[in-house]
Amino acid sequence: MAELSQNTSPNLGGLPVALGDIHAAADTIRGAVVETPCSYSRTLSNICGCDIWLKFENLQFTSSFKERGALNRLTALTPEERARGVIAMSAGNHAQGVAYHAKRLGIPATIVMPVGTPMVKVENTKHHGAEVVVTGATLEEAAAYARSHGEARGMIFVHPYDDPLVIAGQGTVGLEMLKAVPELDTLVVPIGGGGLISGISIAAKSIKPTVRILGVEAWLYPSMYNAIHDGNLPARGDTLAEGIAVKSPGKITTEIVRRLVDDIALVNEAELERAVATLISIEKTVVEGAGAAGLAALMSDTSRFAGQKVGLVLSGGNIDTRLIASVLTRELAREGRLTQLSLDIPDRPGQLAAVASLLAEAGANIIEVSHQRTFSDLPAKATLLQLVIETRDSAHLDEVMAKLGASGLSARCT
Repeated sequence: MAELSQNTSPNLGGLPVALGDIHAAADTIRGAVVETPCSYSRTLSNICGCDIWLKFENLQFTSSFKERGALNRLTALTPEERARGVIAMSAGNHAQGVAYHAKRLGIPATIVMPVGTPMVKVENTKHHGAEVVVTGATLEEAAAYARSHGEARGMIFVHPYDDPLVIAGQGTVGLEMLKAVPELDTLVVPIGGGGLISGISIAAKSIKPTVRILGVEAWLYPSMYNAIHDGNLPARGDTLAEGIAVKSPGKITTEIVRRLVDDIALVNEAELERAVATLISIEKTVVEGAGAAGLAALMSDTSRFAGQKVGLVLSGGNIDTRLIASVLTRELAREGRLTQLSLDIPDRPGQLAAVASLLAEAGANIIEVSHQRTFSDLPAKATLLQLVIETRDSAHLDEVMAKLGASGLSARCT
């Protein structure tokens, strides 16, 4: 984590968004956007050694906080602007927020999404009635296309984060969190372009100047970290947190973050996967990689939050079901509960049964079995046996491996 400042007396003057704007946004979106729960998690609190409240923005109708800023921006359009229609670029959640509320308000909407956007987000955006164009290798390339396409057709560009009305809308999350739990010491917020953390910071610091704001980015996309620290860490690759995979944060949001955010944490892919799996396992709630970033930061450095009252924003829940399955099985493997074994055994009757019997005696469950005779360096009278087994934990796996070794079998984890 990178220490930025101790903002016990934050300078809120001269910012393009004020607390009054956020209260006005709350009035505007009331009734059309869910005031999501901000609930205490007893189990996560016990695990992490602090008191944790979760803000369930994944329970919005479009499964993301993005509805808030989108609706606040769309509501401000004049009748003439509404007739011209709107265009936006998004990796998914802003797209759905704009598409859903534009349809409600009778505004034509076109959404430009970068190549590689999860199909669940593309299909949901189409379902909400928007025209979808998938183009550009990055969000920035999609944005360039959206601007040129929109200008040629006289459409209004709805920016996903660098717009005061959008920032004010996102700031309503902060209002609701401190209304529900005034005693919060720290708010942990994902950072992509910076709209959510900017709005929350203004709201929270205005209401409670001593509250600390921690932003979280994926290690693969440390764009706001770079902007604040004049750094040059690379931004590249495929991240589970594609919702915050932004190479260039907003100009407005960068200035707000520079003035009001206390720290920025960077989390790696394994930490993101672990957080997604933990939220499913413990809270029984589905959260996308970006939405789990806050918990990933907390679990990677629990000592920093010891004894504090921490609010985590679960910013979105739009994740492909196939990806969920992959994340969960990978986490089982990390915990030693799911393991692939390779064994060299004689190619004669009864050998597989003998191995299966040993595993059963050790309490391991066989999930998959594969024999490999052809593509192997083993002698012709031997075969490579590959198994996927389930064990209780890593200690149990050690017991299983010891039992196989004691029986004279050469087993290795692969």
